[in-house]
Amino acid sequence: MTSAASDSSQFDIVKHYNDLVQKDSSISSPVAAVDSLVKMIEKLNATTMLEFMMIVRTACDQLKKATNNSISLSAGCDVFLQQMSRLSNAQSVDECRKALIRAGSDFVHGAGKCRDNVAEFGSPFVRDDQTILVHSYSRVIMGLLRRAVKQNKRFRVYITESRPDQSGLQAAEELNQLGVPCEVILDAAVGYIIEKVDLVLVGAEGVVESGGLINKIGTYQLAIIAKAAKKPFYALAESF
Repeated sequence: MTSAASDSSQFDIVKHYNDLVQKDSSISSPVAAVDSLVKMIEKLNATTMLEFMMIVRTACDQLKKATNNSISLSAGCDVFLQQMSRLSNAQSVDECRKALIRAGSDFVHGAGKCRDNVAEFGSPFVRDDQTILVHSYSRVIMGLLRRAVKQNKRFRVYITESRPDQSGLQAAEELNQLGVPCEVILDAAVGYIIEKVDLVLVGAEGVVESGGLINKIGTYQLAIIAKAAKKPFYALAESF
């Protein structure tokens, strides 16, 4: 237990996670969490499966407690823990560690492809002269809109400000850089603007087994208003 504990204590998983998110704005919380866990177990030399699993679970708890975006980060940690549980049933500690590193690395490298797939499948829904309403900031939605711009589609975007973090301003900044006409609106102005909209797009912090969404505050009211106004409403999410 001593060598494994000392190896893991030398690696600051929370710092590694925060550095990843700050250096690469395109990386999502679940992907950054899995990457951080992979880097930790690369340095881990546990001697028993119980010790190995306990250290990984402790690291997951540290990540969850150290971030405000606990829902999406928890999704990444849970995927990692599920994979660890499957591998631990039939393999030794070292084999489990190596297999978990491979699985985690594949997950990180494949995350960008998931976003590309969403953009590819979703691009036919964005058409010329459309007015699109977007809630807050979503990397997946921005990927779709970038794909539409590359396809020379012309469209306009309304973006909810998304209080309290005002993350809609980030979406507006990126759309301005792409040359897409856009306007930031107050969250409370959705009902006023909905008649001018052809399509509503939201992201998802998480998707539950029943198909329900967990997302930024305001998503529920936006869905209700879109339904009442008979406007198409789509949620875009990566699959983990």
